Amino acid sequence: MSTTMSVRFWGVRGSIPCPGPNTVRYGGNTSCVEVKCGDHRLVFDAGSGLRMLGLALADEPGPVDIDLFLSHCHIDHLIGLPFFVPAFVTGNRLRLWAGNLKAAGGVQETVRKLVSYPLFPIEIEAAQGKIEFNDFTPGDVLTPRPNINVMTTALNHPGGATGYRVEFGGRAMAYITDTELGADAIDPALLELARDASIVIIDTTYTDEELPEHVGWGHSSWQQAVRLANEAGVGKLYLFHHDPEHDDDEMDRIAAAAAKARSGTVVAKEGLSIEI
Repeated sequence: MSTTMSVRFWGVRGSIPCPGPNTVRYGGNTSCVEVKCGDHRLVFDAGSGLRMLGLALADEPGPVDIDLFLSHCHIDHLIGLPFFVPAFVTGNRLRLWAGNLKAAGGVQETVRKLVSYPLFPIEIEAAQGKIEFNDFTPGDVLTPRPNINVMTTALNHPGGATGYRVEFGGRAMAYITDTELGADAIDPALLELARDASIVIIDTTYTDEELPEHVGWGHSSWQQAVRLANEAGVGKLYLFHHDPEHDDDEMDRIAAAAAKARSGTVVAKEGLSIEI
């Protein structure tokens, strides 16, 4: 069995898709990250980028088998699910995981609210692939596939959200969005989620200068992410969940400043692939 691990970004924006001439270089689709662990495929979040992943998978031979982990179900992180082609193909399997929805009736009920009248023209039963719904509690350790461990922790976001750490083949990556790190000491559980990870993908919607106007919104700055990466001994930091108001020129400025503050830091772009 292969022990390779790779990551591909299919959507890197937050809040709302923002395609257009000013977001061409970094992309305008919302959160969706594919992680391949050997022959197994994990996906984090079902933003509008999920549609593009689905179209790519439709061209691959054989059935599709995916574990899809939701950080939370605000619309920018779920909007791609009704347009995910593999879910509508017989023989495919899709397992949905969510850690903050038990109080709202669980992930199945949440998806049903979106994929039903009056918000959508069909219901989830129209999906011909096999869909499984799994609710867990943040802090649980999940084993979606043999030899793949997924650690979880609660994030600081309105309505709750979940951060993830994937360990496979002696490698580790963390996916941490949406969360508000704040000005105080970083949550020890969050530091442990990122501890010594080869890469960390993290919500950096704002800059420090923009934070005072967005206290309580549940997002962080790239400067705060650099502090977390330094404290947790992270290998490489990937800035993610970009503000839709930040055009390509602004993202270039952030990329230059962040790389100067912490060498090797990367602003995630749609289509970027990484071998870990």
